[in-house]
Amino acid sequence: MKDKERFAARRLAITCLTNWSGTGKPIQGYIDTLIHASGLSSEDRQLAVMLVMGVLRRQGYLDQIISRFAKTSLSKMKPLTLVALRVGILQLCLLERIPDAAAVNETVAALKKMRQPAWLLGFVNGVLRSITRQKESLPQPESFGSEIDYPAWLSERWQQHFGKEAMQAICTMNSLEPQLCLHSLGIEREKLAQQLAGQGINSIPGRYAPDSLLVPEWRGAVTTLPSFTEGLFQVQDQAAQLACMLLGPFKEQGRYLDGCAGLGGKTCALAALLPAGASLLAVEPDDRRVRLLRENLARQQMEKRVSIFHGSLEDFAATQPLPFDGILLDAPCSGTGVIRRHPDISWNRQPDDFATYQTVQLGLLKTAAPLLATNGVLVYATCSIEPEENQQVLERFLTSQKGFCLTNCQELLPSAAAGLLDKQGCFAPLPSEEIDGFFAARMQHL
Repeated sequence: MKDKERFAARRLAITCLTNWSGTGKPIQGYIDTLIHASGLSSEDRQLAVMLVMGVLRRQGYLDQIISRFAKTSLSKMKPLTLVALRVGILQLCLLERIPDAAAVNETVAALKKMRQPAWLLGFVNGVLRSITRQKESLPQPESFGSEIDYPAWLSERWQQHFGKEAMQAICTMNSLEPQLCLHSLGIEREKLAQQLAGQGINSIPGRYAPDSLLVPEWRGAVTTLPSFTEGLFQVQDQAAQLACMLLGPFKEQGRYLDGCAGLGGKTCALAALLPAGASLLAVEPDDRRVRLLRENLARQQMEKRVSIFHGSLEDFAATQPLPFDGILLDAPCSGTGVIRRHPDISWNRQPDDFATYQTVQLGLLKTAAPLLATNGVLVYATCSIEPEENQQVLERFLTSQKGFCLTNCQELLPSAAAGLLDKQGCFAPLPSEEIDGFFAARMQHL
């Protein structure tokens, strides 16, 4: 049933954030269940998602403003109250296109629809109206420092690892809405750009990946873009596109393995890179992901080029397959390199998570290593920027696993990506305007 309330978008955003708070789970599941399945118009769904993501990206700043106007401390507020204030202040202070009256009235109306008591409605209304009156004199987010929107332990560790200037740059970039990046698979990049331009959609070539196209002004559903249903592109950051190239040079009759396929973004990218006679097998244990993997392969007409093993990498290794010429291991990780796309990550992670992920990552590498043929290539990748999950994993694996040597990634990457390598020659960009934070190491089995 369609919800035609003017304040439905605010109500769903508040409900989504309140239900997610403290769970440690990805916010996307709540967005899918509460917002995308709500029956709201496309415009209202976009507003609801924008409110959710905006609060997650600027939570530190929003809480600073709340503290200036609310007599009750944040720690004593109920989650629903705190979330409602964040949603209201986001509209008042950071979203220019929303009138102040709508921001206040419809946020309060959303709480009223949720059957909240009169005293709570009055409290939220009073705080928001006070902020409205003094809005012009409020400090801007920059005055607090870019790290204000992140847990202190996280920004402090980034400063320790990368220096203060780089830490601030990471925090600033993660607070901005990322550009949509497309990977042209079934069509030349220039022709895809022409098709988009024919629909009035501006795009620019990506700086690093040769088949990447940035669509900076697009805010709608990607499924409504021209050529989506034909499978001519997929949404994929330049970092992920470049990581797939590291498995080359590809052999005409080579056997290749995607050991952690997930939804199939890198699986599809690899399938597009392989010569006609090569084979690719994708391993994925999760039922939902396998279903989406099959859908993505079908949409891009690659289902005949990829075989799927529905099970864990350990289960697959137990089948004693023939050796592979190349294995991509895009390992589960903390995801700190893609916080700009998934801002809930910064609030879901804890300091001891990185050691836990490292154990899992080393286990996957040790399972994958015996599956590689002599002179075969093993690419280890994460969307993390944490040393525990990247350089330390690599060091521990190479120390314990004889017969593997690290190779320089530059040999397989475009010259434009030369500045994205670390001292060991691993692909290790930090988050920037055009590329996600990422790590990839290319190893060869001697």
